Amino acid sequence: MKLFHSHASPFVRKVMVAAHELGLADALELLPASVHPVNRDGNVLAHHPLAQAPTLIDDEGQGVADSRVICEMLDARAGNSLFPAEGAARWKALNEQSAADGILDAALLIRYELTARPESERSAAWIAGQTAKIESTLGWFEEHAAGLGERLDIGTITLGCALGYLDLRFSDLGWRDGRPALAEWYAVFSQRPSMIATRPPA
Repeated sequence: MKLFHSHASPFVRKVMVAAHELGLADALELLPASVHPVNRDGNVLAHHPLAQAPTLIDDEGQGVADSRVICEMLDARAGNSLFPAEGAARWKALNEQSAADGILDAALLIRYELTARPESERSAAWIAGQTAKIESTLGWFEEHAAGLGERLDIGTITLGCALGYLDLRFSDLGWRDGRPALAEWYAVFSQRPSMIATRPPA
């Protein structure tokens, strides 16, 4: 399998953390990707119409995009340990994945606003709206932090990658302020070998 990869992408990191936890990291050949909201990477586009990272090229040569789909494919290949099969545990993990992906979506939209648009075209209201999504979702995770514990599933992996991305690109947000339970959980989770191995360069 091949994976279009970018060290700074939190969604690529999510896939790589899952791959490390599943023992599949060495089965992925990493291909460089230069995805951009305006200037699309033709190499990725040749394999999937969304031209985004991560994009996986499977053993049959088919392109598969979206970290949620790729992570579940890898999990199925390795015997299904990161996606609970059924019941309340499954919906909990998927809901947490969705919420943490929402943090990343909002953060990337801010990032693109600040880096892909000329300063004269940037919208302060847009940035404020996306920041509000991040703040409210962090508050929700703080309220539910007791349920994170030592769990390892797609929900906690996605949350760990989201918090790591905030540290990387939005350190001025101070996401730990007023969220002691979430900060305590992340301090432990971020030391997992999979998280250390996939930590983006500063």
